[in-house]
Amino acid sequence: MSTVNRATFDQVMVPNYAPAPFIPVKGLASRLWDQEGREYVDFSSGIAVTSLGHLHPELTAVLHDQADQLWHLSNGFTNEPALRLAQRLIDATFAERVFFCNSGAEANEAALKLARRYAVDHFSSEKDQIIACTQSFHGRTLFTVSVGGQPKYAEGFGPTPGGISHVPFNDLAAIEAMISDKTCAVIVEPVQGEGGVIPATQAYLNGLRALCDKHNALLIFDEVQIGVGRSGSLYAYMHYGVTPDILTSAKALGNGLPIGAMLTTAKIASAFVVGTHGSTYGGNPLVTAVADKVIELINTPAVLDGVKHRNKLFVDGLNKINAKHSVFKEIRGSGLLIGAELAPVLQGRAKDVVTLGAKHGVVLLMAGPNVLRLLPSLVISEADVAEGLRRLEAVIAELVPATVAA
Repeated sequence: MSTVNRATFDQVMVPNYAPAPFIPVKGLASRLWDQEGREYVDFSSGIAVTSLGHLHPELTAVLHDQADQLWHLSNGFTNEPALRLAQRLIDATFAERVFFCNSGAEANEAALKLARRYAVDHFSSEKDQIIACTQSFHGRTLFTVSVGGQPKYAEGFGPTPGGISHVPFNDLAAIEAMISDKTCAVIVEPVQGEGGVIPATQAYLNGLRALCDKHNALLIFDEVQIGVGRSGSLYAYMHYGVTPDILTSAKALGNGLPIGAMLTTAKIASAFVVGTHGSTYGGNPLVTAVADKVIELINTPAVLDGVKHRNKLFVDGLNKINAKHSVFKEIRGSGLLIGAELAPVLQGRAKDVVTLGAKHGVVLLMAGPNVLRLLPSLVISEADVAEGLRRLEAVIAELVPATVAA
């Protein structure tokens, strides 16, 4: 077997990523180890993916069991694990029908296509406007990157799909002025992740629901990042008490295996007749077997209440760091999607915090240049929370004097 290292990436991979200088080779719970044997506390969980931690024993057992039975079938067949997962999701949510794919982008692509198809079937081909929010993020396909409200991700890929409008997040008056009977769908993240970890207000989501009902538009909740327990509810719509027409889910659903899901009602789903949409790997038995166990394990009072408890541990810990170093302007988020907006002393230096985190043995994320983003496992131990925050404070202590001196 050939030896590979970080330099190999630059020699063999397309340069659309800039990965960390170390390569993780082993994970267990909320710890990672790299090629050199260095150990890290993982506060990223693969960007909200490994929500039950690395190498969870029950998930590993399910994966091994399914691997000995059946890996893949074409969509000319159905399979038992996919049907069990679909039924579990239906039993746990508002949904009556489920579509499986491979990622959050594909789940959003399916949701947006379904919304337009439903509008054509029930109203008119002219009812095609999709309204999304500025600073939103819905994926990297050409359609979803156009719907996402961050132009930097769409630059250089035009012409992009039309019929898409953007309004400020949490601004009900702006969307009220934009929406009309030509609107087929409004898509929103209950908590904007990439846009800076900004929760929607209760009044905003209530208002969206009322406006969509008034104009016969479908309300789509993108819960790719906040869903599957991260908010402290199985899905964030439950926390808000606002039910969407379509919900998208991915990331944590497979705890590291690639899967996305679009959830909706039977009436809306009927617009996707045979042949209108598909996915070669969607509903793969190997992946859905694991995802079924993920939902079973997360959708329990112990785990969901534990998210709320851990949120307090993180917020209290970040506040203690802030009391000593005055580096955070605001700490916000929902459950275990936590954003710490940087104060002027570290303005625009979230990347530096993340980079230096590796030196101190803590894996961190950012949400734009000025927000530190924490996405730990939903079941991270209290000891790992404390240790990770201790390492984060060491990062801050090293950065702040250098920043002041500069």
